[in-house]
Amino acid sequence: MSQQSAHGRWTLSDSDDDDGNVPPPPPRTNTIKTERAEVPDQDTRKIDSFFQPGRGTSDGKSVPPSSVVKKEEKPSVLAMGSEARHAAHANQQQPVKYETNPSPAVKRKRETDEAGWALSSSDDDDDRPIPSGQQQAQPKKQECSPKRQPPSPKRQQPSPKRVKKEDTRPPSPHGRTYYIDEPPDFFETSIDEETETYRFYLNKVVGLDKKYNTGAVHIRDILSPMFGTLKESVQFNYCFDIPWMVKQYPPEFRDKPVLIVHGEKRESKARLIQQAQPYPHVRFCQAKLDIAFGTHHTKMMLLWYEEGFRVIILTSNLIRADWYQKTQGMWMSPLYPLLPEGSPETEGESPTYFKRDLLEYLQAYRAPELSDWIQRIREHDLSESSVYLIGSTPGRYVGADMEKWGHLRLRKLLSEHTRAVPNGEDWPVIGQFSSIGSMGLDKTKWLAAEFQRTLTTLGKNHNRDPPMLLVYPSVDNVRTSLEGYPAGGSLPYSIQTAQRQIWLHSYFHHWRAETTGRSHAMPHIKTYMRASPDFTELAWFLVTSANLSKAAWGGLEKNNTQVMVRSYELGVLFLPSAFNMSTFRVQKNVFPVDGGSSGFPVPFDLPPQRYSGKDQPWIWNIPYASAPDTHGNIWVPS
Repeated sequence: MSQQSAHGRWTLSDSDDDDGNVPPPPPRTNTIKTERAEVPDQDTRKIDSFFQPGRGTSDGKSVPPSSVVKKEEKPSVLAMGSEARHAAHANQQQPVKYETNPSPAVKRKRETDEAGWALSSSDDDDDRPIPSGQQQAQPKKQECSPKRQPPSPKRQQPSPKRVKKEDTRPPSPHGRTYYIDEPPDFFETSIDEETETYRFYLNKVVGLDKKYNTGAVHIRDILSPMFGTLKESVQFNYCFDIPWMVKQYPPEFRDKPVLIVHGEKRESKARLIQQAQPYPHVRFCQAKLDIAFGTHHTKMMLLWYEEGFRVIILTSNLIRADWYQKTQGMWMSPLYPLLPEGSPETEGESPTYFKRDLLEYLQAYRAPELSDWIQRIREHDLSESSVYLIGSTPGRYVGADMEKWGHLRLRKLLSEHTRAVPNGEDWPVIGQFSSIGSMGLDKTKWLAAEFQRTLTTLGKNHNRDPPMLLVYPSVDNVRTSLEGYPAGGSLPYSIQTAQRQIWLHSYFHHWRAETTGRSHAMPHIKTYMRASPDFTELAWFLVTSANLSKAAWGGLEKNNTQVMVRSYELGVLFLPSAFNMSTFRVQKNVFPVDGGSSGFPVPFDLPPQRYSGKDQPWIWNIPYASAPDTHGNIWVPS
């Protein structure tokens, strides 16, 4: 539902990576589809400036109406995903340039209307509702040159308010002239499966020095003949660009059957199917989403070869933007061989019960289209799996079923397969994610009462209050990234959610990843771990599709006798006991990859750096115009 505000028309919708919030009661005069969350009123005085008429942008810089050329967007199969991603798409098609000589009125406004977020709320703040009909604006960005540093506002020459370039290549899902070509050696693969201890990989990133991509993986590598002679595949995901996906398969496999497992409905489902019309080998399976505001957020590939079978569990959508200049992660299974004919179904199981859990996850879809794949998995030997599967499937679960999915599944595994450590209360919990749902009025509503209790479980002990460090990009992280402000289109934390949980921001830490060369490649990866006080060891590590939200991880109901999960999610848990270790040693320099290393390749720097008093968490649906990004543009969502 659109509304009119000082920044033009704006829309509230569900966030990209399905933070899964449940919407608050709608206003009496309008029905607005909001960020999904039960979002109780909380301190809003310090951020009303984002909503007051005539206030301009969040950072105090007015955006002249003439500088934003509004264009009615038609549905496009290339502009997929959340409203935040659509904003990034529009931004890259029609970037808004930073103005070095603002008018005197703007200068006065910037002096008196200082932008910013307080990271903690004041006791005397009163609760204020969001003024209806006030908010946002829309993005900017042009051709990408990843090696450039952010232009200095003092030195940059004035540029036109809107520069529209001629198309130099076909439209992409991330902007018309957005992508630069990968270097000639970008797709050279340097993975030795035999020496990989953990089989955990980061994606290749365009614009990095070659050493930071040596041992990283691109989707073309995954689908290449190097890993097997492909016969058929399944792609589970949230966001698809079918033509681009098909091109990632090598020519010899490009007509092999592909099953797409998705959660689209109605118009978006029709657009997805329309994309596949030129590709008769592509079929579809619609995941059942019976609980409101749930999404199909799982990202997995099942690859059936002449030589066997393989599973890939990852964090990337099947669109080029996610494989370009973002930090992503994946776990790639060994090649699972076929069992001897006549083997019982219980054969080929691993010590981590990976086969059983994968079959149970697939059966939860209740989809006839997956029945052949379920049978194929039964016929293969998955005994070499060294990770535990952590899945979420929509539903309300009671009794023993409560521990099958979501964070209670993680709690069960940590209880059964880890051991308490001395001074465990000093071992911090670290969560890193790309989207945030509603946490409630304060930490006791879900974060501490449920989720933190799960993450702090080690064996039969539960440490009550170890430090919790949450890694989420700041505005400056996004502004100085390879993509610039449009990177924030994949970080869909909304103002509607953020304003009700200012208390959460005191937990926030910067995204910094010098150890992997990815400080400027914004994270779409999601990881959770328990680190030693000196950050040299890990008690466990999890890579998953699940962001920080109740929809993804589940929330307890009915006096803790029932858990409700809204979305499909999937990840893998690395436990030292499965690798005959007591803890994982953190690898200091991840790239170039050394196959003989026993250290665990954490994707970002430890310890994380806490936000300063001036830092703000990235919020996608407010403007940023006080400083240019790496491409000389500002962010004006509308």
